[in-house]
Amino acid sequence: MAPSSRILIVDDDSVITHLITLMLQKKGYNIIGKFSTGEEALLKSAELNPDLVIMDIRLSGHLDSIAAARYIFKLFQFPVIFIAGKEDENLLDNALYSEPYGILFKPFMDIELKSTVDLALYNHSIRKKSLGNYPFGEPNKVVDVNEVIIVMDPKGRIIFFNHYAAWFIDLPEQEILMSYWRDVLMLIDDMTGEQLKDPVNDVARHGAVVIHDTNTAIVTKSGKRRKVGVLVQPILDERGKVLVLSMKIKEKKV
Repeated sequence: MAPSSRILIVDDDSVITHLITLMLQKKGYNIIGKFSTGEEALLKSAELNPDLVIMDIRLSGHLDSIAAARYIFKLFQFPVIFIAGKEDENLLDNALYSEPYGILFKPFMDIELKSTVDLALYNHSIRKKSLGNYPFGEPNKVVDVNEVIIVMDPKGRIIFFNHYAAWFIDLPEQEILMSYWRDVLMLIDDMTGEQLKDPVNDVARHGAVVIHDTNTAIVTKSGKRRKVGVLVQPILDERGKVLVLSMKIKEKKV
């Protein structure tokens, strides 16, 4: 695989991050981003479009490494390599659930890192042909489309949102990410002003699609109110269980 491949590093240890960066840059790889939490990596990966994500198996933050890696692969089809220590052996069985392309144990030499990276890139180039369609569109298109796209975990926490959603919700990124969706916006009946029943809870529990297309408005935490149509649907994993929930919102021009 060409050494110019684009790599994203996710580690809350700045020493390890710096070491990996130096090792890979010496081999000609392009380091396109560095993040310290799983939720940051998930949010930004669609925008950065990496060929590979290298992630510490034990991260601080609201979203653990295994869940973040699973979402990054399942939603955007970016392969992940875990960096682990000997003390992380108890995490390995769960780590397999996220379908990593490799696990590299510390301490490691640059040749071990390069060979693991090369193998992951090669295997993904073969496997990608059979992965099928993206759950809600190609990452680079989802990021910039003029439609609100919000993705939540089964608990209703926002784990991804596109640029238009950030503008629409009108809150700083850090106040949106990993917040429960109803803490940043509210769906109401546009005629009565009454809050609508939580569609996310219904979708998470029953796996059904919920549509609000008549007399529906959204009120953001900042107080903005817009008449909208809303579609909330589940995205299922390979076992038929709810992986994430997708909310799409379209503003209706009055």
